[in-house]
Amino acid sequence: MLIRLSSAQLAFGTHVILDKADFQVNANERVCLVGKNGTGKSTLMKIVARQMDLDGGELRYNNEIVVARLEQDPPEKAEMSVFDFVSSGIAHVGELIAKYHHVLLELETNYSDAVMDKLAKLQAQMDDNDAWLFETRINTVLEQLSLPADKQLSELSGGWLRKAALAKALVQQPDVLLLDEPTNHLDLNAIAWLEKVLLDFRGAIVFISHDRAFIRSMATRIIDLDRGKLSSWPGGYEEYLVAKEEALRVEQEQNALFDKRLAQEEVWVRQGIKARRTRNEGRVRALEQLRRERKARTEVVGKAKMSLASTSKSGKLVFEIDNISYAFETKQIVNNFTSQVIRGDRIALIGPNGCGKSTLLKMLLGTLTAQSGEIKTGTLLDVAYFDQHRAALDLDKTVQENVGDGKDDVEHNGRTRHVLGYLQDFLFSPERARTPVRALSGGEKNRLLLAKLFLKPNNLLVLDEPTNDLDIETLELLESLVHQYDGTLLLVSHDREFIDNTVTSSWWFGANGNMTEFVGGFQDAVNQGASLFDPEAHEADIIAKQQAQVEQVVEKAPEKAAKKLSYKDQRELDQLPDRMESIETEIGEVESKMADNEFFMKPATETQPVIDKLAQLNDELEQALERWEYLASFED
Repeated sequence: MLIRLSSAQLAFGTHVILDKADFQVNANERVCLVGKNGTGKSTLMKIVARQMDLDGGELRYNNEIVVARLEQDPPEKAEMSVFDFVSSGIAHVGELIAKYHHVLLELETNYSDAVMDKLAKLQAQMDDNDAWLFETRINTVLEQLSLPADKQLSELSGGWLRKAALAKALVQQPDVLLLDEPTNHLDLNAIAWLEKVLLDFRGAIVFISHDRAFIRSMATRIIDLDRGKLSSWPGGYEEYLVAKEEALRVEQEQNALFDKRLAQEEVWVRQGIKARRTRNEGRVRALEQLRRERKARTEVVGKAKMSLASTSKSGKLVFEIDNISYAFETKQIVNNFTSQVIRGDRIALIGPNGCGKSTLLKMLLGTLTAQSGEIKTGTLLDVAYFDQHRAALDLDKTVQENVGDGKDDVEHNGRTRHVLGYLQDFLFSPERARTPVRALSGGEKNRLLLAKLFLKPNNLLVLDEPTNDLDIETLELLESLVHQYDGTLLLVSHDREFIDNTVTSSWWFGANGNMTEFVGGFQDAVNQGASLFDPEAHEADIIAKQQAQVEQVVEKAPEKAAKKLSYKDQRELDQLPDRMESIETEIGEVESKMADNEFFMKPATETQPVIDKLAQLNDELEQALERWEYLASFED
């Protein structure tokens, strides 16, 4: 056991987050925390990370375990280097290591006595704080994640910012890694990369996710947060779904029996005067207890009841795309793409962030004009467009005002409904409906946008990242709704399972704006040979080819110049022998302690730290030796 939560209680006003909740995290397991939006999953993560206090109960760590939390949102694009950001994960020496790194960079352009003095002072401080090991750890993690150490955070995309945040967590060498929606706003390439990194992680992982494919790949156990209670379900996601459904069925049956018994007792207590005079007082007290239990019962939160407004059919031809192209400056988005969209087609646009999926949608919808080629639009089109940036929402207006446009009633599928009643179908209570949109969570904003969108009669549904921030139940309802939709569908999503369950064909974005069409969803396309295009890898490949050409030219020269070490590397090479000697001395001292005949007769609390220390020193010595051999090879 690494972490244990016992009888945890937490409430925000009347909203109960935890009600005598219990759970524990064990070594090397990957636990997925699930629950509806607003149940308090992110709050629970903050509690486990000791960033928030409980009202009651206990949170206990086993010994001195290290817990690191990857927050839901990527780090802000601040003017800070990746190295500085990652090193800040090591609180006690991170700032010192960052200063040392900066002085080394300064020395490469300004070799002076003043800079050398600064370097000498920092080296002494590094020695005093045993910071060299941590510096090596930072550089190792940056190399593993292929992160550019000296690049500014402000220059990074959302996916790379998420990588930087993960690196900051990993340099702490946590025993438990906490991840809050790690796949949110990541493209399919980044999700695949993240899965690989996390599956290789040796510690325990607790994560929140609504990405069902990601959960299936990662989870070894499911913890369900429902009405303030935490229940543990061993096994994968499929086992959890079956067991949870059965648990809810049993709960429903028990509640029905309870309500029947309560109703019978209420009839008895309301009998005539004679009966009341002779009634059993013990039975009356039992009835009062039944009333208290019924009042305290927390009902299952209802499900959303979404439905699309229908309209007449469009013409058979929706779009005819003839050899269109579009580019931003030197970046080719679409290159000579030709296709047709026929009424009833269900097409997914698949590609990494920034490849041009939203741009192509805008060209089809007429808000952007192709630079070459032609797009013919069919007849009788009624478009409903879900914009991932939620531009259709007025943040300063209330939920009710956004949907009703100042009116109390709305028209939906030929029926007049009060706007508050319609919003309840999307899980907005009357109180919540009067809340400004600015105060809503990401999931609530997406539900509101769907509520507004589904009022519009349509036969062409365009969904640009509709699944972000939705809980699994709402996601599955939307999925079912889209699956039954009888119009034409254009979908942009990074949710592999949602794509597979809703579309019949897919357009895949490749290098240089080239596109390929496949029959079926994501997995069907992969089975046909489709592969995800990685623009960064593509760029790196171009650079590698250019470098290879340069190296060929160099090889033809009569003499090849040997690689020269930077000042930083040369300095490290000069210091490594002393460092290895120091480590060997420490190893000798530890081995002397263990050689004592009475050493292993002592309790484990005394012997185990010594054994662990020896293992750590041997690892350090091996790493230092490998590094010395690598750097020394450039002096040959």
